[in-house]
Amino acid sequence: MSTNFIEIEVEIGLTPEKVWSYWTESKHIMNWNFAIPEWHCPFAVNDLRVGGNFTYRMEAKDGSFGFDFGGTFTEVEPHKLVAYTLGDGRKVRIVIEPVENGVKITEFFEPENQNPLEMQRGGWLSILTNFKTYAESQG
Repeated sequence: MSTNFIEIEVEIGLTPEKVWSYWTESKHIMNWNFAIPEWHCPFAVNDLRVGGNFTYRMEAKDGSFGFDFGGTFTEVEPHKLVAYTLGDGRKVRIVIEPVENGVKITEFFEPENQNPLEMQRGGWLSILTNFKTYAESQG
């Protein structure tokens, strides 16, 4: 992808079908979509189709801060690819590909302008790592 994108990845010891389910179903998203343990995702709506919208609520467990994270899907290829445009116009692309012992998820995202790039990379990678932990715990 373009050099304007930040790239992160993780390998998960599961089938593409299971990874897809845990990545795309609201009941699962609420269990992994946050960067640190003091936060949670109490609400997730996911209309997974090209032109469909999604909204995930991310907030501190103590209620001190929160925000909605959402956008519109631009590409959906089951078990392989999800791409979307965020509400602020930034693009995100998630590629799921088979590897020797499971799948590799590679996420490409356009950074925002308020926070340092490494901080953004770390936050997104933390969420992706939460996903790996959750997915592998589900089997």
